[in-house]
Amino acid sequence: MDERTPRHATLTPPPVRVGLLRTLLRLGAAVVLVIALHHLFIRAEAWIAQSAYSWAMPGLMLAVLVIYALLIAIPFVPGVEIGLGVLAVSGPEMAPLVWLATASGLTLAYMVGCKVPYRWLHRFLLDMHLTGACRLLERFEGMRPEERAALMQSLLPARYFGWVIRYRYVNMAVLINIPGNSLIGGGGGIALLSGLSGMFRPAWTMLTIAVATAPVPLAIWLFGWEIPWG
Repeated sequence: MDERTPRHATLTPPPVRVGLLRTLLRLGAAVVLVIALHHLFIRAEAWIAQSAYSWAMPGLMLAVLVIYALLIAIPFVPGVEIGLGVLAVSGPEMAPLVWLATASGLTLAYMVGCKVPYRWLHRFLLDMHLTGACRLLERFEGMRPEERAALMQSLLPARYFGWVIRYRYVNMAVLINIPGNSLIGGGGGIALLSGLSGMFRPAWTMLTIAVATAPVPLAIWLFGWEIPWG
């Protein structure tokens, strides 16, 4: 049986005190993680800036691109700002590789979302006494992405929100490119939730990510634009 499926999970919520304690512990762990990632981002940005004159070294170039790809996969990390910083210190000739790293990082976030066990989500929602959401999660069992999308669309007011699900790949591409999207999770958070929802097919999602992240790096590469640093 798919470990994402909570078929045998109970719908009886735990006592409020127990659920609240578990939720607070999860939030505390998330806060600690966010603080740690913030410091990691600052250190990585400084290291990339200090390496501005050493990009001729293939090993260093690869290390920076790998770090960048991992950072942009993390929810709420300002991926656009990091990408522009990498382009600024590396020059237009590195734009295709920066594009590849960007697409790889967001694809990684999407794949992680696809692998999150549904039983974890079920337990989290049950601790918050959201039994309706738990039932919806169980209805997703055995559904293909299109069936899950149809179910979600049937639950939304078609007149106002039908397009959200119908054009989900387009909306994903738009959200990835919106300035300041780190406030809603950043590119990594958007890709992670897309995988978590189970409504996005891998091939179409990877194509969407590749197209959505292409314009700026490829324009810099084709026109030789220089981005000022510092």
